Amino acid sequence: MNNCKILFNGQEYNVTKGSCLGDFLRDRGFGDMVCGGHGKCGKCRVFCAGRLSPPDEAEKRLIGDGLSKGVRLACRAFVEGDCTVRTEEAGGAVIKTDGDLPDFELAPMFSTFGAAVDVGTTTVALRLYDNRGRLLSEQTALNPQRAYGVDVVSRMEACLKGEAKGLAAAIRGCIDGLAAEAAKKAGIGTGDIDAAVITGNTVMLSLLTETDTEPLTHAPFEAARLFGELLTAEDLGLEAFPGDAAVYLPRCISAFLGADTVTALLASEAVRRGGISVMTDIGTNGETVLVKNDGILACSTAAGPAFEGAGISMGMGGSEGAVDKVSVDEAGNIVAHVIGEAAPKGICGSGIVDAVRVLVDLELVDETGFMEDDPAEICGPVVITQKDVRAVQLAKSSICAGIRTLLDTAKIPSDKVGTLYVAGGFGSYLDVANAARIGLIPGELEQKVKVLGNAALAGASAMLLSRPLVDEAAELAAGIEVVGLASNPVFAEEYMNGMYF
Repeated sequence: MNNCKILFNGQEYNVTKGSCLGDFLRDRGFGDMVCGGHGKCGKCRVFCAGRLSPPDEAEKRLIGDGLSKGVRLACRAFVEGDCTVRTEEAGGAVIKTDGDLPDFELAPMFSTFGAAVDVGTTTVALRLYDNRGRLLSEQTALNPQRAYGVDVVSRMEACLKGEAKGLAAAIRGCIDGLAAEAAKKAGIGTGDIDAAVITGNTVMLSLLTETDTEPLTHAPFEAARLFGELLTAEDLGLEAFPGDAAVYLPRCISAFLGADTVTALLASEAVRRGGISVMTDIGTNGETVLVKNDGILACSTAAGPAFEGAGISMGMGGSEGAVDKVSVDEAGNIVAHVIGEAAPKGICGSGIVDAVRVLVDLELVDETGFMEDDPAEICGPVVITQKDVRAVQLAKSSICAGIRTLLDTAKIPSDKVGTLYVAGGFGSYLDVANAARIGLIPGELEQKVKVLGNAALAGASAMLLSRPLVDEAAELAAGIEVVGLASNPVFAEEYMNGMYF
């Protein structure tokens, strides 16, 4: 029998015998395969019954006793006959969309209604505006491309395996869905949205447009396309908009410094204000920009996804059940807050930063990151392991070393920095004092931090509402000097020093 039936979340599907359950889920927008389906992260857990391939060594190691309860890793389970599959329902993700727009002259790119979109590696956010500059509605979602891997490297690997069309279809469907929901919420039709600005990092925009990402996978890491292009919805395969709706993709800086960095910088108004400032987006790729009176420097550090909850033993996004704040009470006990006041299921990025700071303060983690008692209990079943601490060390030292390297390159002492702008949704939840305490940001800049929120989306919104900012953003991108870190001795030294707590 070549055809099998899967009863998935109560709905019946026909599949070919031998199909990977992970592929089946991914095609339907389910399955959080952080490691790209290599059986390493253990995040794509589902409940199964019926005829599936026997558990392999990866499942035995990562699931253990859960196998007897029907838990399987979707990426390691293959259909051998009729079966039932159920995903664990998760609470809705809490995705930040706030971010102040810069001052601008109202001169919209659209006639009636326009959409600004930020395609992040982890999340996607959309704002809908009318031609008077009023925000009508906004929608957010997790990026469905996570089914192909949590980071850009995993997704580029998927492209090399022939998955480029699937990745493009996933993000296009997501944007279409957000636009439809935003329009419905505003009481208009999607056919009334006649223009959009879509920002994102270089890889995200490449995946959206089916641009070859192969050049980004090896030295000299040069992008096939840096965008700064005006296209149509039809060109991009977006179906929720009229085919002739104008869609602008802002210019990227380089292979790993994308349009989202440019639009965030635009929103910060750091260049307009003059003086010396630093802007950093703390994420999988830690993009950092140094603005000075005679130019702009920028770098990108491969921090890894620890601060997005990936690569952490009990890591998860900022959704219900995630520990997002950790502190110590007067009696010296660890106290945790859980999103949604629900039972704790895992820990998100802001909680990880807090937890590590608390463990260091309680001397449960020493200055080298060593834990004598592994794991350390944070809240109920939620723990931090030695491996988790090491992942945080790698990420935080990478971000901080990038900031210090730009300052060294420009020969600017940190006390001359006027403002440290922290962009991105994660930064909105970040306890700045804890970030400084563990060395995620330079301690001497703690009092100079200004949190921007989703500055990438705010900058894209401003461009949508003011045509002159389109040219301003393009000029910004073209004038930024990229500082390479791969063979930079200052970065290497700062990176090693930053490993300590």
